[in-house]
Amino acid sequence: LDSLRAQTFSDFEAICLNDGSTDSSSAIAHEYAAADARFRVIDKPNSGYGATMNVGLDAARGAFIAILESDDFMYPNALELLHNAAVSHDAQVVKGNFSFYWTQGNRDELHRMVEGGMCGRIVDTREDMHIFFQKPSIWSGLYRRDFLEHNAIRFLETPGASYQDTSFSFKIWAAASRAVFLEEPLVHYRQDNEASSVNSKGKVFCVCDEYAEINRWLDGRARNGHSDALRHMAQISQYNAYLWNLDRLAPEFKLEFLRRMGEEFRAYDEAGALRWDEWSGWRSLNLKTIMDDPEKYLRARNRSNDSGAAAKALFALRLGGPKALIQAIAGRTKR
Repeated sequence: LDSLRAQTFSDFEAICLNDGSTDSSSAIAHEYAAADARFRVIDKPNSGYGATMNVGLDAARGAFIAILESDDFMYPNALELLHNAAVSHDAQVVKGNFSFYWTQGNRDELHRMVEGGMCGRIVDTREDMHIFFQKPSIWSGLYRRDFLEHNAIRFLETPGASYQDTSFSFKIWAAASRAVFLEEPLVHYRQDNEASSVNSKGKVFCVCDEYAEINRWLDGRARNGHSDALRHMAQISQYNAYLWNLDRLAPEFKLEFLRRMGEEFRAYDEAGALRWDEWSGWRSLNLKTIMDDPEKYLRARNRSNDSGAAAKALFALRLGGPKALIQAIAGRTKR
């Protein structure tokens, strides 16, 4: 809240969403609202991240929407940079870089989500799709409110779920014809609890709900020249997100999750929806092994648990021999 109050751009309303907190969060937010008319507090029963964010979208009265999560804080000029870019380019969405922040040592590390070649110009993200491969980071952007409403872009409301920025972010990029990217970092993104693993059975399949929501949203949109490419991008994104999620799961949940992944992609394949000719050889090998023999895939992955290049090479050899190793090297070169 201090970082909002210190913004160089002052014409904003800060909607503080209290999702049934049991600590002093509500009292602190009300103190800011009493001292600064730009701050408004909405106290509500706990209903989870997605539902709470939608309450904020419904309550917003400004032309643009920005998001700041409770762990993070903004650079002082963040809103000024975002607003200036949105107005000068008539942009639907503006996105900047951010820094990782660790409380211990008060340490910042710049993360370049977007490179210079994409910055300062209008980008149609339905055609230039590099952004789909980046971390959602919905809190380092600015969104035109009428753009969100026209495209029915909202959060999935699953109580207690995680990853609910996933479908929101995909919808943004799948709908945006006028996006602008900034080189400057806008938000300090706190990392203190970022490496936590998933040990709760109820959290294992939350990411699956997000991709079901993406498919529902795509199904509801009129077909156009971007539809097939966006569907393919959704599947590539789903593949990447599922393997990322797999690495975060407690060991007892991994096989069950891989079986679910295989079932979902088999359903795509049986419907003729997988464009295998556009999958790299390495991704194809991984996915087909998961679809056909998730136990084999997990054995190979478990035996190559280290993150170094040698461990990854051994994983490729166990998965498919020398040919797989060549595919893995080629796949990394193309990134």
